[in-house]
Amino acid sequence: MFTGIVEEAGRVESAARRGELMVVRIAARVVTGGLARGGSVAVNGCCLTAVDVTQDGFACELTPETLARTRFDERLRAGVRVNLERPLRADGRFEGHIVQGHVDGVGRVVELRTMGESAELQVAAPAELQRYLVLKGSVALDGVSLTVAALGDGVFGVALIPYTLKHTSLGDARPGGHVNLEADLIAKYVERLLGETPLRR
Repeated sequence: MFTGIVEEAGRVESAARRGELMVVRIAARVVTGGLARGGSVAVNGCCLTAVDVTQDGFACELTPETLARTRFDERLRAGVRVNLERPLRADGRFEGHIVQGHVDGVGRVVELRTMGESAELQVAAPAELQRYLVLKGSVALDGVSLTVAALGDGVFGVALIPYTLKHTSLGDARPGGHVNLEADLIAKYVERLLGETPLRR
């Protein structure tokens, strides 16, 4: 489990196909501390397994399911900044919100509107995920825990403080780009308990 509090913005060193898999190498210094080979790490909100770890980075193998769910095959190229977070420790402070690292869908960036030092990011959500978005509710975008600040017809907005713009990949967002979206887990459980159609995977 993760919290959506990004520990470090790493950079993709390489991304190459190996059969049906895509092998991605990411340069990082913070999250490699205590990250064992075979350990979990969230990359732009997607829980991946570190198959190789060094002091300066780690490598992950992405399956066709992961690529289809995240569009990482289009988005991860050398030099691209990615948000990184290690799993929450049992004795750690819980901040952000419950983030599983299971990407529900991909949102499309509509606009990154600068407002002084801060900004508002507007994202078009897939139709099947819109019901999970509520004003002042939680949502994870590329692994960043955020609060829904505005809701429109198929589009929602989140406010980004200067720290978030500087220290996460959301500061690189551009219209037409994509972000991994994970809906609030509590909303999905409530829907299931009420007997509504569950989120399909």
